[in-house]
Amino acid sequence: MNNQQQKWLYLVLLSLVWGSSFILMKKALLGVTPIQLGALRMIFTAIFLLAVAPKSLKKIQKKHYKYIVYTALTGTFIPGFLFAFAITTIDSSIVSILNSLTPFNTLIFGALFFGFAFKRTQLYGILIGLVGTLILILKGAALNPNQNYWYALLIIVASVGYAFNANMVKKYLDDLNALSIVTGNFLLLIIPATIVLAFTDFFTTFSFKDEVLMQSLGYLAILSIVGTGIAKTIYNKLVHISDPVFSSSVTYLIPIVAIFWGLLDGEALSPLQIFAGVIILLGVYLVNKTK
Repeated sequence: MNNQQQKWLYLVLLSLVWGSSFILMKKALLGVTPIQLGALRMIFTAIFLLAVAPKSLKKIQKKHYKYIVYTALTGTFIPGFLFAFAITTIDSSIVSILNSLTPFNTLIFGALFFGFAFKRTQLYGILIGLVGTLILILKGAALNPNQNYWYALLIIVASVGYAFNANMVKKYLDDLNALSIVTGNFLLLIIPATIVLAFTDFFTTFSFKDEVLMQSLGYLAILSIVGTGIAKTIYNKLVHISDPVFSSSVTYLIPIVAIFWGLLDGEALSPLQIFAGVIILLGVYLVNKTK
């Protein structure tokens, strides 16, 4: 299988996995708090990666660790908590659509800070996508007055973090394999995540008899191992064989899967919001158009 075929295969796999992660977070939050979800997700992923791929750490050189720290913070630590808080207030399907801003931010910050080219057509795509996002947020606030759509700003900030992560992996960690990057990220995160968890009441209230909690931990285990550990490795591999903008375009396919799960779970979605999603997709197409 050549690189062209591989990158499309990875893109589809990631859309299926990450598209399902929003409903998993929503279900996990029935038994844990947002802070606990963010911390436990990192801890579970770290334990999994350190158990199955400890040898990958040997490939990390001294020059890499600065960027391993940066990508751990911008691509995992900060977004992990932001998403957990946002999804407590906004429907998971809407969160997944807002996450589609990632390719826009990848392009913008790639041009501003990493020296990547910026085309006029891509600028038009960014502006169209922002219009779609604004419609989505305003209509969502009207359709769900009980939901606080200021939390949408958390997803936008998280998408900026993902943008920096993708650009740094491509520019500074291109000589390091994907598994080493991800394992290095979570090796650094396991201690701060444990400290954060210790400041909650998780350890004092934990009980194997708590069925809701145990179900939440089950959802978290799937989310951590498949949706974070394995998926992030595939994502970094995708960045290596393609480019940051193409790789971040997975966020445009993710809503298709997430909306499907959200509708099955009883979430509301208006025709105008679907139209806003189409506008965002049009923006993506222009951003990724090469000719």
